[in-house]
Amino acid sequence: MTIHREGFPTIALVTLVLVAGNALSYYFLYATCTGCFVALLAVSLLFWGFILSFFRVPARIHTIAENSVIAPADGEIVVIEEVQADEYFSDRRIQVSIFMSPFNVHVNRNPVSGTVRYSQYHPGQYLVAWHPKSSTENERHTVVYEKNGREILVKQIAGALARRIVNYLQPGQSVRQTEEMGFIKFGSRVDLLLPLDAVIKVKIGDRPLGGVTEIATW
Repeated sequence: MTIHREGFPTIALVTLVLVAGNALSYYFLYATCTGCFVALLAVSLLFWGFILSFFRVPARIHTIAENSVIAPADGEIVVIEEVQADEYFSDRRIQVSIFMSPFNVHVNRNPVSGTVRYSQYHPGQYLVAWHPKSSTENERHTVVYEKNGREILVKQIAGALARRIVNYLQPGQSVRQTEEMGFIKFGSRVDLLLPLDAVIKVKIGDRPLGGVTEIATW
């Protein structure tokens, strides 16, 4: 397991704040309330461990499959339904949504190999990630991939806690399946819009692993 580069500034800031806070608590509390100091120290260490865990990149054997759409994120499948596309496409698509809690791995990966045809950031609100309107009203970044003349859309969506979406892709760029496409900080959601003839391989409640689990074939 490694730590993602997006985490280094946050980890450094949190470390400085916690060290300073523990130094002050030691100065003011250790002599008069040792138990209070120990409790605060334990809480700060747990929080520091959580921050490290959030930015983890676990070692995995990724799934490379020519006709498969691989999960772009860890999390839980919360939506599988036919929808009217509201960006880039004008037809109906199958939407598969993955909810990412703060405890999931938050690296986002390319679901297919191909060419990036569209990459657009949208500012917006911070509704909870499972809210139906989060796909259209929250801060988000949309990417469309083309492979063999067919296209799929991936939408990174900020949640109530997420305050920064990172996306590394540019239109015209050639990408490989399961390589990094971005990162979302502190709880979020990723939507996939697939062609209607895609064969869905997951169900509501499943917990896919980014870069590993097959979401659909097309």
